Amino acid sequence: MERYEDSKLYRIRHSMAHVMAQAMLERFPEAQIAIGPPIEDGFYYDFDLPRPITEEDLAAVEKRMKGIIKGKHPFTRREVSADEARRIFTNQKYKLELIDELAGEDALITTYTQDTFQDLCRGPHVEDTGALNPDAFSITFKEPAGAYWRGDEKREMLTRIYGTAWETEEDLKDHLERLEEARRRDHRVLGSQLKLFTFSPLVGKGLPLWMPRGAVVRDILERFLRQEQIKRGYDPVVTPHIARLELYKTSGHYPYYKDSQYDPINVDGDEFLLKPMNCPHHIQIYKSEVRSYRDLPIRYAEFGTVYRYEQSGELAGLTRVRGFTVDDAHLFVTPEQLVDEFIGVVDLIQYVFNALGLNDFRARIGTRDPESDKYVGTPDLWEKATRAIITACDKLGLNYSLAEGEAAFYGPKLDFIFRDVLKREWQLGTVQVDYTLPERFEMEYIGEDNKPHRPVMIHRAPFGSLERFIGILIEHFNGAFPLWLAPLQMAILPVSNKVEDEAESLALELKNEGFRVEMFSKGQLGKKIVEARLQKIPYLLVLGPRDVEAGTVSVRLRDDTDLGAIPVDEFVAKAKALVENRSLELA
Repeated sequence: MERYEDSKLYRIRHSMAHVMAQAMLERFPEAQIAIGPPIEDGFYYDFDLPRPITEEDLAAVEKRMKGIIKGKHPFTRREVSADEARRIFTNQKYKLELIDELAGEDALITTYTQDTFQDLCRGPHVEDTGALNPDAFSITFKEPAGAYWRGDEKREMLTRIYGTAWETEEDLKDHLERLEEARRRDHRVLGSQLKLFTFSPLVGKGLPLWMPRGAVVRDILERFLRQEQIKRGYDPVVTPHIARLELYKTSGHYPYYKDSQYDPINVDGDEFLLKPMNCPHHIQIYKSEVRSYRDLPIRYAEFGTVYRYEQSGELAGLTRVRGFTVDDAHLFVTPEQLVDEFIGVVDLIQYVFNALGLNDFRARIGTRDPESDKYVGTPDLWEKATRAIITACDKLGLNYSLAEGEAAFYGPKLDFIFRDVLKREWQLGTVQVDYTLPERFEMEYIGEDNKPHRPVMIHRAPFGSLERFIGILIEHFNGAFPLWLAPLQMAILPVSNKVEDEAESLALELKNEGFRVEMFSKGQLGKKIVEARLQKIPYLLVLGPRDVEAGTVSVRLRDDTDLGAIPVDEFVAKAKALVENRSLELA
């Protein structure tokens, strides 16, 4: 699979970013320019502007970009010394800061120039601006945003201008249509409309509050996975929300994740940390007694809430929060059990995906970057762990790609990258093999030879985090959850107050059958139908005098499909079957 960084689109977007920067500096000669990389589906550039940018400015910049493209200006690469780079960018303070970081003994710094614009850049680019399609880009599709310089909220706030660029006008049109559909499916809007979750400034940013209907969705997902885990030999555990800082120093999470953790809390002269990970806690449960090879594999599972400090500008509804619940499990196995247990975990993840109709996904094995020092553990342990994952994937016949640098800090991992109905990719389920934490915590089991041995750990989370997973599901289903997952499954709609008693009896009967039901008693029938459809309730059950007399109910779907009058017993049986089979269909 071709890496994005090696693709033609990457070069197009990288080059278009430089064209945008030139047009922006022509519009704002006093501006300070920061950085401008390609990103997924587009690019951006950050600017320190002398005044707020307007729609008129963006339209003028976009028009000028078309002129630059038509000029067919070549992208010219140069290598310059740090001193020459400082002369070139003498009035650009952000560039000078970058040059100081890049400057080493006899270091050469790469720049690219097109027309009148020059920037620090490693490339790659297209040959000249004429290779860009003037009808296949846009910078006006998305409002400019604020961005801190170097991502540091204590530094200058810059203006980020986004762009998107494609090979053809048709590709651009298709992308913009997907963006518009994504706006309609925004889980933040639907979450409010469907009364699933809310945020409160008194509680704090990035800390969602689950409303009754959202809590129902969470509970259904938890019970679904919990029941399946029990079938597969997992034992539930519960661990506290804080622990002594020493625990995370031993694991390596602190200071490795220090920038994304809350400051330690002083309690009676000892330091505690809000839990950023569940794994060190599960290790302590394992270590609470002597283990034999006969006890292994041990599988501990917990819906454990953890806390990470995310910068305010990075928070996004449920998909980026500061407190979230991970469907975490840790398996402690012998080296001989590792591959089979890994296969069992992958099978569970695929089972979960299939139950939710998430069938469009790919597998990616994240390995360590040998040039990086961010990892813990010895190279031979990393090699053993990586080899085990590849062996398991090969036995499963799983198609996968290798991604250097995508490993966890303590071990390689297998990620499942899901593509939703809008063709956006999300990382969901993950499985990690870890020889390192058992070493750091000196974990042991007594082997068949009566000697101590090290277990191997498997870290595993099919959902990832419930918050992010539900946010993705809301957008994937456009808030129209399948029947088994819908917070409200049926709306009882009496045609008038003459059948209200019978409607209440029907609601009670359906609740006793295990369905989640609400009766809509206020207003005219048409208004009730509109309200129930806006709430995306799967079944709208209209009850009139004829239905009461015949023992039927008139069934409509949320998309307004009319299934007609159905005997109540028959409807109940069909709906029960759909729930039990976790069907994605309603009819």
